[in-house]
Amino acid sequence: MTLLDQIDQLLLAWAAVDVPNPGGGEAPPGVVGDRILTLLQWVAYLATAACVGGVLYTAAKMALAHRRGDDTNLSQLGWVFAACILIGSASTVVGALI
Repeated sequence: MTLLDQIDQLLLAWAAVDVPNPGGGEAPPGVVGDRILTLLQWVAYLATAACVGGVLYTAAKMALAHRRGDDTNLSQLGWVFAACILIGSASTVVGALI
């Protein structure tokens, strides 16, 4: 039996395993679910505030650097924008992975 045959048999055996589907999940009943949702909303708010602060800070550094004739902060702005995109799409990314 060749290696490819063994891999093929392993893949067929693996596909035959019945893995339970956990579904999308649901919040625990009562106050716990509400508190977790409130905590996530606070984290999202603070992350958004950090993004705005990061853009403002980077823009100020870029303005000062431009006045001195230096343009090395453009990559920092790219990282801040990448963080903003990731934070803004966090629930969509997690939903796609789950």
